[in-house]
Amino acid sequence: MESKQNIPLIIGAFFAIYVIWGSTYLLNKIAVAELPPLMLAGVRFTIAGLLIFGIAAALGKNLRITRKQLGNSILAGFLFLSFGNGVVVWALKYVDSNFAALEISAQPLIILLMMWILQGKKIQSNSFIGIILGIIGMYLLINQKTILQQENAFIGIAMIFSAMLAWAYGSLFVGRADFHRNFFVNTGYQMLSGGIMLGIFSLLFGETWSSPSSWSTQTNWAMILLIVFGSIVAFTSFNFLLKTVSPEKVATNTYVNPLVAMFLGSYFLNEPITTQSIVAAFILLTGVFFINTKKKILLLSRFKK
Repeated sequence: MESKQNIPLIIGAFFAIYVIWGSTYLLNKIAVAELPPLMLAGVRFTIAGLLIFGIAAALGKNLRITRKQLGNSILAGFLFLSFGNGVVVWALKYVDSNFAALEISAQPLIILLMMWILQGKKIQSNSFIGIILGIIGMYLLINQKTILQQENAFIGIAMIFSAMLAWAYGSLFVGRADFHRNFFVNTGYQMLSGGIMLGIFSLLFGETWSSPSSWSTQTNWAMILLIVFGSIVAFTSFNFLLKTVSPEKVATNTYVNPLVAMFLGSYFLNEPITTQSIVAAFILLTGVFFINTKKKILLLSRFKK
């Protein structure tokens, strides 16, 4: 699916979902300390969606969309943003940002199992090794005193896992569904629909809304960075990659995201990094590597051509 003309875009898009998304755990953790989680995510994605449409219109892009494409965009917006991201932001009230990133690093494992269950994809022997290592790493990650002693930590763990299921199904769905042919416009429809749904859910859950003028400077900056880079740049890159490379390749961002999140969470928020967390991360990411080994080598060989 990748052409030589697409290679610079693919490399740039992977950088966005690797590094930029790794920093969003820190930014969400900062913002959710002051703002209700569903309101935070709803405002973030609604504004980002409107900005995308404004930029697309200024560039002369065709914004027309069929009813089927609109329905697919709304479903993708729900799976990725309303549920997938909204629930993770909510879970950050109960767990540290670096822990959330490490748990989500098992995403390729979830996608692989879902491809096996829903699409009948055969699991290779090296992937079985990856699955076993992933389970061991996840157990070591969760079974820590620093985690178990946190109030409602298991609620956060379960919420993140449910979001991973939604994100995995969404990744498979987007790879095959009919969407607007322009990746930027497609992102705008998903972002706006996901943001509106999050806003509705926020009101239904009785969250208290506030004006940006009442937010701290730190929260305002976190929101700006989340909207511009975490939403518009990274999510557009994500949609582009799902249509250009396979879902398993896109999921390899989980190699880097936890490392970025662990470093930033420790440096800026003084979140603890235990020896067991480091061991769990090593085992977990090794498992993810085994799941994607052959595909990763193939992708890199195409970059070298």
